[in-house]
Amino acid sequence: MPPMIMQHDVDPAEQLRKELGDLSNLEIFNNQILCAVYLRPEKTKSGIYVPDKNRDEDRFQSKMGLVVKLGPSACEDPTGEWFKGVKIKENDWLILRPSDGWSITVRGVLCRLVEDVNIKGRYPIPDHIW
Repeated sequence: MPPMIMQHDVDPAEQLRKELGDLSNLEIFNNQILCAVYLRPEKTKSGIYVPDKNRDEDRFQSKMGLVVKLGPSACEDPTGEWFKGVKIKENDWLILRPSDGWSITVRGVLCRLVEDVNIKGRYPIPDHIW
């Protein structure tokens, strides 16, 4: 089954960064990664409206997050066992298990604070992962 491609009037990453604003005073500790949660828009690219009930579930079950801030030791791996050359950076879309993150709101934007070792992968199009 092909992925459900959503209708975005604005790039979702750009929208999340705009809503969050300047995060230079926000300090994330240790190996934590702050990800803004991807919430689907109401309409698919083909014009189908997604029910509010389904979209509300994204708040709890969305498996995609935009990296908005990294702790100073995030993805550092002196043993070479965890990351093997993987470099996570701000603005990456990451795949994560919702229960692995601590749900917080930053300036009204739903985010998850996740330990680097709990990140499952990276994919550039958040609509494709559910």
